Amino acid sequence: MDGLTGLSKPVKGAMGKTGTWREMKPVIDYEKCTRCLRCWISCPEGSIIRCEDNRVEIDYEYCKGCGICENECRIKAIKMVREWEHE
Repeated sequence: MDGLTGLSKPVKGAMGKTGTWREMKPVIDYEKCTRCLRCWISCPEGSIIRCEDNRVEIDYEYCKGCGICENECRIKAIKMVREWEHE
């Protein structure tokens, strides 16, 4: 449990590393991001990392590309793209 929010959070990499099978991945537009942390708390794989300044980063080693973070982002700062489209 997170004492500040009262919400539980997933364990990073609960289902293991992703490997090479992911087809879609989330990309964050940091100019739009308001640091609300909805994506971070909603990620079932715990692959969204919360930095000290509440900025978030995605750990692509564990991200499965499920798109939940994109769906939870109310301001559309996260976009799912094909794995090979964005480096």
